[in-house]
Amino acid sequence: MVESDAHKKYEFKRTLETLRDKRGRGTELISLYIPHDKQVSDITSQLREEFGQASNIKSRVTRQNVQGAIESLLSRLKLIPKAPVNGVVIFCGAVDIGANKTDMTTIIIEPPEPIVSYKYHCDSAFLLTPLEEMLHEQKTYGLLVLDRREATVGLLKGKHIEEMAHLTSNVPGKQRKGGQSAHRFQQLRLIAINDFYTRIADAASAVFIAIDHKDFQGVFIGGPSPTKEEFEAGEFLHHEIQKKILGLFDVANTDESGLTELFDQLGDVLSDVDVVKEKKHMEMFLRDLVNDTGRSSYGEEQVRKNLQMGSVEVLLLSDELRKVRLTIKCGNCTFEEKKTMTKKPGDDDYQPGNCTKCGSSLRVVDSTDIVEELSSIADQMGTNVAFISSDFEEGSQLLNAFGGIAAILRFKTGI
Repeated sequence: MVESDAHKKYEFKRTLETLRDKRGRGTELISLYIPHDKQVSDITSQLREEFGQASNIKSRVTRQNVQGAIESLLSRLKLIPKAPVNGVVIFCGAVDIGANKTDMTTIIIEPPEPIVSYKYHCDSAFLLTPLEEMLHEQKTYGLLVLDRREATVGLLKGKHIEEMAHLTSNVPGKQRKGGQSAHRFQQLRLIAINDFYTRIADAASAVFIAIDHKDFQGVFIGGPSPTKEEFEAGEFLHHEIQKKILGLFDVANTDESGLTELFDQLGDVLSDVDVVKEKKHMEMFLRDLVNDTGRSSYGEEQVRKNLQMGSVEVLLLSDELRKVRLTIKCGNCTFEEKKTMTKKPGDDDYQPGNCTKCGSSLRVVDSTDIVEELSSIADQMGTNVAFISSDFEEGSQLLNAFGGIAAILRFKTGI
């Protein structure tokens, strides 16, 4: 199966979750981060020095485990004359598996982004922070919604919209009070509007300038006409931010809800951003479901049947879906069943009980990640697979209301 970037990201995330659960009894788990330009010979020399220093560890068990891990690393490095383009990370150590036992574990990862610096880290847990940071979407967009009454500044980071500032104005209404000339009143009102625009710009510029320039992509401004056009034309923003205005959009609200309203209009502009693609898939699925078109399906059983029929156009899987598909057989008769279970720590010890036909003990003969299983069926049927984050409302709805599995169908099936 040809892996999509989304599927690779899902597998990468799952691998980190597995590593996060592993613990050593002492400081005996080694994390080795090797950038592309790091000489393997230099690393080998350092590891040999670390092996010698480990002989000073007082605990015999810890000493043996650390030296065993270093020996394992040295043997692995013989197979890596040069690190890949993004570098390589090797996790190695005696992992506690319970019952007063440990298991020497080695896991090698080629990260999705380049490793910046070399690291040798020995602790009771693996060092995952540099890899976990790669999971976060680095691109950041500024969001600004405003009218003459209020303004809200926000950031779009990956799949998150975060409100950063909210301002209200002292701009008087269009009706002047008695005793003021119309001209005088209009002058005061224009001054108040200009002052408010300046306050908005100062607040927004402070937020946007603080973002790393490599990650900051630009600003979208929303509001009623002609307010947003006046604000842009007046060049109130810091000159570096002013140059990064990407577009103006009509929005009705200028409070926090206006940020979401603005984001919802950015589909075509941000079509290459993951969250926009995910939202489009979920909006199509929910629209078909509400309109009862028969072209939406959810729940493992229904989706599985539609997949096997080849009727699924897009398979929607929550990236938080953690289930396994078990094949259970009787060792005495022909009984066999499939069972889906939520994957939790300790599930490897699951006991299926006794056969309902002959009473003999049942055993698990196969355990497959349900995402891998359904993705494999989808690949055979020419079905697209979309991994949906639960970091936005519709994505959370997929996980919590629909069990993390849904589908957009090519045609109505009645299933």
